[in-house]
Amino acid sequence: MYSISDPPFEETYKTLLNKAQNIDNINDELTVDDECELPVIDLSRLKKSDDEVAIEECKFEISKASKEWGFFQVVKHGISNDILRRLMCEQKKLFKQPFDKKTKEDKLLNFSEGSYRWGTPTAITVTQLSWSEAFHIPLTDIIGSTRSTTHLSSIIEQFATTVSNLAQILADILAEKLGQQSTFFKKNCLPNTCYLRLNRYPPCPIDFRIHGLMPHTDSDFLTILYQDQVGGLQLVKDGKWVAVKPNPDVLIINIGDLFQAWSNGVYKSVEHRVVTNPRVERFSVAYFLCPSYDTMIESCADPSVYKKFSFQEYRQQVRDDVHKLGSKIGLSRFLI
Repeated sequence: MYSISDPPFEETYKTLLNKAQNIDNINDELTVDDECELPVIDLSRLKKSDDEVAIEECKFEISKASKEWGFFQVVKHGISNDILRRLMCEQKKLFKQPFDKKTKEDKLLNFSEGSYRWGTPTAITVTQLSWSEAFHIPLTDIIGSTRSTTHLSSIIEQFATTVSNLAQILADILAEKLGQQSTFFKKNCLPNTCYLRLNRYPPCPIDFRIHGLMPHTDSDFLTILYQDQVGGLQLVKDGKWVAVKPNPDVLIINIGDLFQAWSNGVYKSVEHRVVTNPRVERFSVAYFLCPSYDTMIESCADPSVYKKFSFQEYRQQVRDDVHKLGSKIGLSRFLI
């Protein structure tokens, strides 16, 4: 049922929806054979300073999952269930605001201009349409900011601070397992270059399945995701789409394009997507570990698979491809 909080998807994309052909093929493309449970890694072992074996086992599992899956789950990660529960609660309240108020989000939370986004402005086919809305928030709008002092901004700041620390720990471990210096991430991935994304996927009443978020890889080093129990996240494993089984006790970690390039292809940035639900809305929050625009991304081993490039060059290439083609091409643009 239509809600005043929902973006005007059907009205805005009426032409695309009316022109949609081969609906059976669209359904086939969105069908998955299996539901998988990602590798689950207990991070509490990293704190056992007197048990070097447990620490190394944990680091090995993180590296192994990043090579074989590009995705894994972590438990006992140091972010309290209370913070996660309150964040989800406040996030739902935010998205329940009327659509016309959310488009003026500076009046809601004083986020940076343009932080509220919905749909896919560049979509040229129905398969490129994303039935979702989001607040894309730079960490500088959150950590130590005086722009807003609401209950939501307070809980977002608590989450952002702890998840930033977790991202640095994981990045350092992945660098260490490649024999590289971990200072790279502390130097280049700062609060003014990283961001959070609050996501909502409204129920989709269309009589064929549409992407909540179209297939893509992440243009960062790594992403940390907390999601509700509705389900809908899918990823490519062994050439097939598999559905990720929701787990209330985990955070989901996935490798981004920059780590794949930096690791010379050792760690995998895996294509993933979200499918819609016809009856139930879905919520998630993601943290993206990104460097400054002038940071140079160079493979850590020879012979290099990828050209050397700056993060700014990469982002610009992604924007150009999305604008011209309707979708991202990604790392294949930078192969040697």
